[in-house]
Amino acid sequence: MPTFTKIETITVGSGGVASITFSSIPTTYTDLVMLVSCRSSQVGAFADYGRITFNGSSSTFSYRDFYGNGSSASSTNGAVNTIFVYQGNAATASTFGNASIYIPNYTGSNNKSFSIDSVVENNGTTAYQTITAGLWSTTTAINSVGLAPASGTWLEHSTFTLYGISNA
Repeated sequence: MPTFTKIETITVGSGGVASITFSSIPTTYTDLVMLVSCRSSQVGAFADYGRITFNGSSSTFSYRDFYGNGSSASSTNGAVNTIFVYQGNAATASTFGNASIYIPNYTGSNNKSFSIDSVVENNGTTAYQTITAGLWSTTTAINSVGLAPASGTWLEHSTFTLYGISNA
């Protein structure tokens, strides 16, 4: 049975921040999972895509996602690190987007795969959900993970929690 161990929680304070980073991630786990509850200061949109970095790198990423908005669905792919949906500041007040980011075998010597399930909450006729399969084409062990909004800053009360998973 896998064991989940909380490594760190980052909660954004007053004034917001441009990005968050979990650094010095221990190599003692099999996999990583990050749970996110976030909202950005981006004006004029209730949803946008966030950026992920591994070891400070935003290159050699590729992804395929499946995206729905309540009335239609589509699939896209790309070679960028802008790959999870989150809450913009035009969304219903005091609501936060949520994401689960799973990174298996983060210390292995192969390219690093990951998956993201993200959703934007909105008290309206449109809301978004995205399921993403990603690849970081680097064989280096992951020792830091960063998240940044595509526009603006993470707003106060946004929360990011990183867990290590042991399959012992």
